Order: sequence, then structure tokens, then C-alpha cells
Amino acid sequence: MHSKRLVVLGLALVSCFVWADEGMWTFDALPKNTLKKVHGFEAPETFWEHMLLASLRIAGGCSASFVSPQGLVMTNHHCAVECIEHLSSHSKDYVKNGFWAQQPGQEKRCPDMELNQLVEIIDVSQTVKEATLNLYGPAFKSAFNEVTSSLKKDCQNNPQVRCEMVSLYRGGFYHLYKYQKYSDVRLVFAPEVAVAFFGGDLDNFTFPRYDLDVSFLRIYENDKPLATPHYFKWSFEEPKEGDLAFVSGNPGATSRLLTTAQLRYIRDYAWPRRIARLSELRAMLKAYSERGAEEKRTAATWLFSVENSLKVIRGRHAALADRNFFNAKIAAEHALQNKVNTSEEWKDYASVWASIEGIVAKQTRYAAEYAAVEDAMRTSTLFGFAKVLVRAAEEREKPNANRLSEYVDANLPNLETWLTSKVPLYPKLETALLRFELEKMREALGVEHPLVKTLLGKDTPARVAARLVSQTKLADVKVREKLWKGGTQALAQNKDAMLLFAKLADSYGRAIRKTWETEVEAPATKEGERLAQLRFQLFGTTLYPDATFTLRLSYGQVKGYEENGRTIPPLTRMSGLFERATHFEPYLLPASWTKAKAKLNLNTPLNMATTHDIIGGNSGSPVLNSKGEVIGLAFDGNIQSLGGDYVFDAKLNRAISVQALGIVEALDKVYGAKRLLAELKEASKTTTNQEPAKGNKETPKTTTNQTQKP
Repeated sequence: MHSKRLVVLGLALVSCFVWADEGMWTFDALPKNTLKKVHGFEAPETFWEHMLLASLRIAGGCSASFVSPQGLVMTNHHCAVECIEHLSSHSKDYVKNGFWAQQPGQEKRCPDMELNQLVEIIDVSQTVKEATLNLYGPAFKSAFNEVTSSLKKDCQNNPQVRCEMVSLYRGGFYHLYKYQKYSDVRLVFAPEVAVAFFGGDLDNFTFPRYDLDVSFLRIYENDKPLATPHYFKWSFEEPKEGDLAFVSGNPGATSRLLTTAQLRYIRDYAWPRRIARLSELRAMLKAYSERGAEEKRTAATWLFSVENSLKVIRGRHAALADRNFFNAKIAAEHALQNKVNTSEEWKDYASVWASIEGIVAKQTRYAAEYAAVEDAMRTSTLFGFAKVLVRAAEEREKPNANRLSEYVDANLPNLETWLTSKVPLYPKLETALLRFELEKMREALGVEHPLVKTLLGKDTPARVAARLVSQTKLADVKVREKLWKGGTQALAQNKDAMLLFAKLADSYGRAIRKTWETEVEAPATKEGERLAQLRFQLFGTTLYPDATFTLRLSYGQVKGYEENGRTIPPLTRMSGLFERATHFEPYLLPASWTKAKAKLNLNTPLNMATTHDIIGGNSGSPVLNSKGEVIGLAFDGNIQSLGGDYVFDAKLNRAISVQALGIVEALDKVYGAKRLLAELKEASKTTTNQEPAKGNKETPKTTTNQTQKP
């Protein structure tokens, strides 16, 4: 990034100035006046209600959308790749060779996928704040858990509903997000990974780009395709540079409202540790993949995830390491502090920065042990099953308010769904991952740490991992289901090796977690509330909240940019895909594409750059024109956008999407997916219902009967 621009942006961010196309706006607080003033755009309320209900979230961390009245869903290939891998086998590798259900009966159910449709936003700020008023430390944590778990339980009144407590503005507001939950999700279409991730890690977060990162799923209800009046029509017109466009998706997390002390912790401690760990995990997975074709297949999804995370975090670390940007953040924060210190009205907030610095000091002190003990073995699915079974059995016997947050009644159905999903497990890969985790734990804590001695004794991580994986029966979904239902009595009688191992680790994990929650998390939440109150007194609601993996609207334009004296246009063409192709990975095109080249219109746009403010979690979001029609499918950003966790630059940050015409051209002339293409075309002819849904389906609501003050 350019240093001079970062200085301006840093000051702008803290003073709450918002760029014309900046912001991840919640649907109950859309910037309609700005859209009218800057872009001359107005729309009826039904336009936004329809957009909300046509948008979806993949529970594992991506976005999606309805694109036909028969429950057809569009998302990225990399968002559905876990499903594609789970449906694959040694003889049928759908990740490598792609998948297309030519007939409806060939659509295959994903073993472990959940889609969420937001149906209601409930402001519970007043209830939460009254319950925690003047409480600190453990008392605050206990009261907070009690009130939020009670609210979630009341909200989640049937198994098809998921409710989540969302903290906005770092504690300024507390909202309940109510979702319709869909778990019968079936794979309809996926291209070969070679074209879905064309260019591999080399091209990741770059532009120009040439990817067909798309897949289609379908939601079923009662074993039939879901009928929905809310879906996005397809645009069959090429967009022009400067066109207004919207992205409706679920950005994962941003850190734009953190203090400099919190950002310094991330820069100097959190990201360097994470980069080192991911680098070592990537090296292990690459070595594992080279053992053979089956090892390469089963580790591919893990390797993609690790490499993607590594590139993201390196980019975010580089943004924080930019001296001019960070100095600008410090200067702006000092200016705000001086303003507070000299004001009688705001003097009660003067201590908030020092309080947060004290919390960060404790965070730094406990983080290594917390990560190595409580967060250990997180890549091992089998250990994850064991840990949840052990903890859930104990937690479910406590009063709801006294439980660990993930085991409150409102969350139990989601845990049960995960535990009883029929996901394939690969013993060799599980062994390699568990061995890696045990080695990292021993390295972080040292051989004399009580937990290391308890778990490893005088054995090696390699031998312990091999023994646990070979002697556990938790790969059997029926065993897991029986243990879940049997609770503490079933676990007490079961001598499964992985369960016994998880029990050994549990007490150490609980101890460090209690310290972390009472000395770091709870105080940070409390001080975050105070800082949010100050921001609202100064700036009101002109400031959008940090991302929270909840539905947000971003508006922007189809637009290229200047880089190193070169003008980069907003659209790439299919011709560029063939120009970049080689005979070797990661630029090796599938045979289906080389055979179809003569039939293709090589001038068809394939990828598109826009000025939208998006981040991880937005993958799979629809890009929509001013009519609310699909013109693209967001899947990436350019390299400059990696600093978007902390700052947005409309001149350089670009969201990258698969262009809608490129998807149609590929479906038609490469894959012969006539049924799918006909469904998209027919849906685009149909008059879309933009009125709130009727009948037994929820309609979008925002309950604002409580105070709007933070």
C-alpha cells in the first residue's frame, strides 16, 4: 500500500469519516440517504426486504444466495469444496473432475452443510445492559451468560431456527439474529478445481484473475426442492465501468474499531505466532500430499484453507506493520483522548484506554498457554468429536446460565447436528494432523509442563497420535450419536482411547479458559461498551459496526484501478484464461476447457473488479446491479484489499467476482449444463415477489422496542 494514502486513511478511520463506497452496513440501518445523495439511488422497502430474504449464509463461514424459485443456491466452489470432497471417493473424485447432476434425482446431499436465511433482527441491548449493570469480572461474565443464553433460548423456539447473539460496535448494541435453518442441501454443479482455483496460491488475491469459482446447490424441504418467492434474477447484460452494484453477504470479522493497544497486540504477537504455525502446517500438509494420489486428494481442502489463511494474515500483518499507517492511528487516538481529557462531559471515559492496555497485557501473558492448551488439537476432527462429547456431558448437567457458552441449550441442536453428520474421515490424515498438534503443544509448553506429561508421558507425539486414531471408534456416527444421547453415564462406561485422552486434557483446558474469560474476555467486553458509548455520543450512527459474520450490505461500482503506472480494467475475458494457461499446475486447464475452446466466445467477461468493501466470509456473496440482478459472484479481493481488516481504500481496494456472463458461457459451452442454464433463464423471466413472505415462513423484521442508546 502507498504510505501517504495510509496516513489519510488512518486519520479518516478514527475520525469516523466514511469513504463514498466504504461500509459493511446492517440491514436494519442501511445508508439510504447516502445512496440517494452519492449515487442517486432510491428503492422501495420491498427491494431491501427481498434482498435480505434472497441472501443466505453457509454456517461454516461463507455466503450464498437463492437464484431460482426452486431453491437453487449459488456460492463459490471453495465454499462448497468440503461438501464436494465428502461426496468424493478414490474412484469418483468430484473435486478434481467436477460434478454435474444432469437429472434432479442425481443431486447429491452434502453430509454436513447448513444454510441460514436471516428472518429477524431483535434489539436486546437494554435487556443485556440492565442485567450486567455495574458488574465486573466473573460477576459480569456470569450475568452476561445468563441473560444472553435465556434470550437465545426464547428466540430459538423450534429445531429449524438458529438464533445468535451479536455484539455490534464492540458492545454498543446487542442484537439477536434469528435464522431459518436448512440442513438438506444437495450438490447440483461444481467445475473442476483446476479452473475453479485457476492459478492456485500464486494468483490468490491478485487481479487480473481468471477463475470459475462457482458452484450450485439446492435446498430441499420434505425431500422436495424448496419453493421460495425470494431469489435473485440473472443479468444477461455486460456491466459497464462505473455502474452501481451491491454485495449482500456475511463478512466475517474486521478490526477497524480496535484501540492501538489492541492492534499492537495483533501486530506484534497474534499474527506472527499465527503465521509461524500456519507455515509449519502448510509444510506438513505438502509433505503429506506428496506421499501419493489419495493423500493428495484427501489433504487438498486442508491445504487450500491453510494457504489461503496464510496469505490473508500476512497481508493483514503487513498493513499493521506499515509505520505511517500505525503512526496515524496513534495520532488520531491521542487527539481523541485529548478531547476527552479536556471535556467535563466526557471525562468519565478518560480511563478507558488505560484499562484496555491493562487487559491487553494480560492477554499477552495468557495467550500462548491458552492457544496451546484450550485451543489445542483443533485440526483433528476425531479429537474435536471427543472434546465436545466430554464437555457436553458435563455442561448439560449444569444450569443453563452456568455453562460454557457453546453448550447452552440454544446451541445444543447445532452441536448435535455436527456430531451426527456423516462426514468421511481419513485415518492417515487424522493421524498426521493430530501428530502435528501434539508436537506444537509440546513445543509451546515445554516437556516439563503438566499437560504435556499427562498427555504424552514418555511416548512420542507420532506414536500417541497413531495409537489414538487406530483405537478410537468415534469415526462411526452411530457411536457418536449413542454417546451424545447417553451423557455422563455413557461416557463413564466407555473406554474409547480418544475419549479418555480428551478427558485427560479437559481439566487443564477448563482452568486456562476460566482465567481467559474472567481476566481478558469479560473486561474487554465491558470496556468495549464504554468506548462504544463514547463513539456514539461523538459520532452517532454514522459509523458502521465491525463485521460479525452477519448479513451486511456493501455498495460500490464496477471499476478498475491504477497500479504501478498501469491501468487495470475491471473485466477480464475468457481469452486471457487461455493465454495464461500452461501444461503445468497451477495453470493447467481441464480437458473440458481445451476441448470447448473453439465453441467459446473468448470475449466473454470472466472475472470482475468492483469497489465493494468486503472481507473473508463474503465469499459466495452475489454481486447485484441496481435492479437487484446477479452480475457476479464474489470470491476474492486484490492484494491491496488484505489490509481491509483495518482500513478501506476505495482507490485501491477491489472485490473480485466471477462475472455472470462467464458463468453462463461455461455452463452452456463447456459443461452442457442445459437443465441448470434453463432454470436460471426461466427464473429471470418470472416476476419476482418482492413482498414479505407469507405463510409459515418468517418475514424479515427488526424489533426496535428497546433503547437505541449504546
